[in-house]
Amino acid sequence: MATITLVIEIDAPAERVFEALVDLPGYGRWLSDSTDYAGTTKISTDPVTVGTTYVERSRTGVRRGTVTELAAPTRVTFHQPMTMRPRLLGVIDIRVTYTLSPVDGGVRVERVVTADLPWQLKPVEPLVLSRFRRESRRTIDALKAFAE
Repeated sequence: MATITLVIEIDAPAERVFEALVDLPGYGRWLSDSTDYAGTTKISTDPVTVGTTYVERSRTGVRRGTVTELAAPTRVTFHQPMTMRPRLLGVIDIRVTYTLSPVDGGVRVERVVTADLPWQLKPVEPLVLSRFRRESRRTIDALKAFAE
């Protein structure tokens, strides 16, 4: 299992940042589409609670996610297994956890992504993980720009 950890400080209240993270229907206000993210759809409940489900599609696969942890305004975890395209490439088991901690004038946001790749993708694991890192960086940078 691979782990990618990114940290950013945001000059905004933790509540504002947390609200953006758990407002799944509102992601389009701050996170633009990319090759690896084409929006969040089919959200089962609004507001989001533990157990809320959603779908995120991209060119490379479909993530069927569930909110598995929710402790406002400090922590949220999304479990989002991604069925690859084509299906014969298997499923990447993905967990994304955001932890928010107060700092002077704002909040420190830690984004931890764990990814367990199926055997079919092991030969290209460095390529897959570089895409995860790039998308993680893009996401927290967009969150910072929106919240500030």
